[in-house]
Amino acid sequence: MRWWKMLGLAGIMGVAATGVVIARAERRRRAYTPDEVRARLRDRVAQADGRSR
Repeated sequence: MRWWKMLGLAGIMGVAATGVVIARAERRRRAYTPDEVRARLRDRVAQADGRSR
């Protein structure tokens, strides 16, 4: 019966760790200004066009 408790605890810790990773990524994403986002998208499109030719 004890291994069920350990499995449940490991699952809860996994969910919490995933939430932390998602929160950090969201904070980083929201830190960009609209001009920075636009510039990054234009860079990606330019790189994609360069690869496809």
